[in-house]
Amino acid sequence: QIENYTAKMRFSAATARKIQDVFISEMNKGIHLQSSSLQMENTYIPELLDGTEEGLYLALDLGGTNFRVLLLELAHGAPIRQEVKRYYIGSELRVGSAIPLFDYLAECVSDFVIAQGLQDVELPLGFTFSFPMIQHSLDVGILVTWTKTFNCPDSVNKDIVKLLREALDRRADTKVKVVAVLNDTTGTLVQGSTLDHNVAIGLILGTGSNACYLERADRVEHWETERHGEREVIIDIEWGAFGDNGVLDFIKTDFDRENDANSLIVNSFTFEKYIAGKYLGEVVRVILVRLIKEGLLFVGETVLNGLLIPGNLTTDLVSHIEQDSIDGGNSNTKEVLKKFGIIPDEDDINIVQYVCEVASNRAALLVSICLASLLDRIDKEQVTIAVDGSLYKHHPRLENWIKQYISLLTPGRQFKLIHAEDGSGKGAALIAAIAQRLQKRLQ
Repeated sequence: QIENYTAKMRFSAATARKIQDVFISEMNKGIHLQSSSLQMENTYIPELLDGTEEGLYLALDLGGTNFRVLLLELAHGAPIRQEVKRYYIGSELRVGSAIPLFDYLAECVSDFVIAQGLQDVELPLGFTFSFPMIQHSLDVGILVTWTKTFNCPDSVNKDIVKLLREALDRRADTKVKVVAVLNDTTGTLVQGSTLDHNVAIGLILGTGSNACYLERADRVEHWETERHGEREVIIDIEWGAFGDNGVLDFIKTDFDRENDANSLIVNSFTFEKYIAGKYLGEVVRVILVRLIKEGLLFVGETVLNGLLIPGNLTTDLVSHIEQDSIDGGNSNTKEVLKKFGIIPDEDDINIVQYVCEVASNRAALLVSICLASLLDRIDKEQVTIAVDGSLYKHHPRLENWIKQYISLLTPGRQFKLIHAEDGSGKGAALIAAIAQRLQKRLQ
C-alpha cells in the first residue's frame, strides 16, 4: 500500500530518459537564447588557473545573513595562506534601500583590509553574489531579484559591482578593486580545479542547488564583450529553475504540489524543490502526513501536531534516518520521532525509513540524470565533478547513489566526484586572480 502511494516518485527507465531529453532540450534552447527554464548564463570566465598566479587576492562572499571577507595568498597558482572574517548583516540592512547595505559591506571590507595592514596595497577582489543576476561581462552583474531574507527594491536591475565599487570609493581608505562577480557554483568549479585539473563541472547540493560546466566557446551565443579567441567558457546553468515553465510537470506528484504550496515563492525553483536540502525534509513530511490521514501510519498515536506543521521536518533529520537504513538499525529513526513525541512500532519505523529513502533516491536520480547529460555534452576522456553543499556532505547515501546512477546513464564514461569546499570564498579569490591575469594580457 505504501509503495502504491509513492509509486510516482520512482522513475522507470523510460521516464528517466524523458527527463534527460527535456534537460538537454532546455539547455540547447537556453544557450541559443530561445525561451527556456534554464538561464545558461555566461560567466565570462574563459579559462582556469594556469599556475602563474601570485600574490594577494580578496573575496567578498554574500549569500545570506552572514557574509565573509577572505584574503588568499597564492604562489604558483595555489593557495598558501588564507585569512577570513565573518560579519553579520542585521535585518534592518537587508530590507529598504541598498545604499546602507553596500556601505556596510564596504565598511567591513575596509575593516578587514586595514586589520591586515594592507590598506596601501592594490588588492583585486572577487565578489560572490549568490542571488539571481544577469552577467554582461566578468565584472558586470545585474541583479534580477533578491531572495531569502533580502529585499532592497532600489537595487533590482542595477549592477551590483558598480554599487560595491561606489561604496568603496565613498570610503576611499583602501586600494581594493572589484574585478569579478560570480556565484558560489562557479567558485566551486574553479576551487575544485586547484585540487584536480580534470574538473569541468561544479555542483552545489546544499540548501539550494545549481550546477555549472566548461562549455565550448563556439556554442555560446550570449557574449556581450569582445571575443579574444576563447576556446572554453564556464556556463552557469541555474538549474534550480529547471521546469518552471512546465516542462517537468509529468513527474510532479500531489506531494510536490503541496510542498510547492508551502514554499515562499510558489511555482518557482521547481527542480530545486525536488532535490535541495531546503525542501527534501518537507517532501518527506507531506508524504508522512498523507499516510497518517489514510490511517496507514502511527495508528493510535494522539500527539501528531508537530509533524503537521510545514517546515518542521528538516532535511538533516532525513539524513539522520537514512543512516539507519545503511546500518540496518532504527535508533536514529526513533530519536527523530521522539522529537515529535511519537513512539513508533516496527511498521512505523519501516515506513518512515522507506519514505526517506524514496524521496532521497529520487533527488539523487534527478541530479544524476542532469550530470550524465553534462558529461555527454562535455565529451572529454576524464571529467571530475567538484561538489559542495551541506546536503551532499551530510546525507549518507547521496554520493554513492549519484555515482551508481551516472554509470548506468552514461556507461563507459570516466568521471570522479570530489568535495571542493568553500567555492564561494576561496573560489572567488581565485577568480579574482584569473580576472587580473586576463586584464593584464589584454592591456
